[in-house]
Amino acid sequence: MRLVIANCSVAYEGRLDASLPAATRLIMVKADGCVAIHSDGGAYKPLNWMNSPNTIVEQADRWIITNPRGEILTIHLHELFSDSSHELGQDPGLVKDGVEAHLQALLADLPESIEPGLTLIRREYPTAVGPVDLLCRDEQGKTVAIEIKRRGEIDGIEQLTRYIECLRADSSLGPIRGILVAQQIKPQARVLAESRGIGWREIDYDELRGSRIDELRLF
Repeated sequence: MRLVIANCSVAYEGRLDASLPAATRLIMVKADGCVAIHSDGGAYKPLNWMNSPNTIVEQADRWIITNPRGEILTIHLHELFSDSSHELGQDPGLVKDGVEAHLQALLADLPESIEPGLTLIRREYPTAVGPVDLLCRDEQGKTVAIEIKRRGEIDGIEQLTRYIECLRADSSLGPIRGILVAQQIKPQARVLAESRGIGWREIDYDELRGSRIDELRLF
């Protein structure tokens, strides 16, 4: 991983035009070619980024990053403070807690419990930014990326958004949509999901594994 701290300004040309005025920022270049630009705040989310695959051309005063979709990210370097590289090695990946891992295994066997007609393509489908929990196909033949959480929050939507962006770079998968699945999904996450065209589904873990005793109800 390469870490560059510099006073820089940024221009993006693609689905929409966006820019960042000059300021001191961290530029992160991962081994797979992903480029992310961070400020000293805002938690984990970069101000701008370009997922791999892309091409980085370094000039004396700027970097020009392009991808197969024709998007261009230009980083103008006004003053360089630090430039270092580190070999992180192979990452073992995220280890899910017992409930989340078991929920993933159950849903892989019962994808129709998420949505009628859903069929599994593969568990832990690899992307440049990490594996998608379940990759499925719906009744219309569209690819569906599914992220599974014990509790659905905004970071789950952000994570699924990054997966969908990576998957859309593979034209062989066709149209792609996403669904966040959790035992409980917070209202803020639901709103963000719907604003991005991402579906959500709350799953009863006990009911799914068949351990809940049916309750008598009066009608």
